[in-house]
Amino acid sequence: RYDGDGDVPNQISNYLSKNFHDCRGLDKSHPVMRSRAKDRWYVPDPNKAQDLEKKREKALLKEFETYKAFTGRKIKESRLEVLRAGFRAAWAAKDYQTIIGIANKLPEETLQEDEKLLTLFDLALTRTEDGL
Repeated sequence: RYDGDGDVPNQISNYLSKNFHDCRGLDKSHPVMRSRAKDRWYVPDPNKAQDLEKKREKALLKEFETYKAFTGRKIKESRLEVLRAGFRAAWAAKDYQTIIGIANKLPEETLQEDEKLLTLFDLALTRTEDGL
C-alpha cells in the first residue's frame, strides 16, 4: 500500500491519470497526486530497491512482534537484523519500555556485540529515567 512518501508508483499514477481529470498531466510528486494515491494498494515492483526494502522491513517487524510476545525468561535465539529493526521502530514510536523489556530478555553478549542495539538500549534507559 502506498503511504504517501516519495513519488507515486507507476501503477497508481496510471490509474489516477486515466480515471481522474484533476490528476491528468500531473507529476508523480505533485501534492494532489500524492493525496489521491495515499492508502491505495499496488503490487510492489521487485526491481525497485525501495519496494523491496519496505517489504523486508515489514517482515522483520513481524518477527520482532514474536520477541515482544515471548513470555519466558530469556530469548535464546535472536536475529540481530530483527532486533535492530524492532528497536528502531520502537525508538521512532517513543516506546522505550519495549526496548528495555526485550533487551532484558536477551543474553548480555547479544547486546554487547552490537553497538547500535546497545546505544538504543542505553538511550531508552536514560529517557525513562529522565521521565520523558
